[in-house]
Amino acid sequence: MSTTVKRVYGYLAEFESASHLYKGAEQVRDAGFKKWDCYSSYPIHGLDDAMGIRRSILPYFVFFGGSTGLLTGFSLAFITQVLIYPTVVQAKPANIFTTAAFFPIMFELTILFSGFTVLFCLLGLMGLPRLNHPLFASRQFHRVTDDGFFIAIEARDPNFSAEETKAMLEAAGGKNIELVEED
Repeated sequence: MSTTVKRVYGYLAEFESASHLYKGAEQVRDAGFKKWDCYSSYPIHGLDDAMGIRRSILPYFVFFGGSTGLLTGFSLAFITQVLIYPTVVQAKPANIFTTAAFFPIMFELTILFSGFTVLFCLLGLMGLPRLNHPLFASRQFHRVTDDGFFIAIEARDPNFSAEETKAMLEAAGGKNIELVEED
């Protein structure tokens, strides 16, 4: 018989309603936790502010991805149509001033590069793909898609302490507090 030691993921606490979850999130934020999240079956207005979540950096990545697409489109069209193989159409010159003909490819590559930047940066920022999450093994977490409101605090948070974190969740109004272990 072998015994396996499971690593602790953190605590999962259930809250009675969206307003209780909101107030609990404020208390967890004020306690200084950084590695935690709220779970609800629907979006709760203002919960991001209650959690202290900063604005995403994704728009900056998308801007640079779109700018790269724009410059790639311009470079591709200019180099092929003006420098390498000048195309004279209806006696119009092939030079830098013919950029109006380059707009379709510049636009399309801007959108394409922006879209790919959104996809890959979003996956990277969210830590996906993750095939299994430790909370899926919880006895009560399946209710989050129906009528449950939960806060999960991860054990890898620097402020995590088994007794103090559980007491703080109880003081914040958490019910059915469960210690979640990773498989």
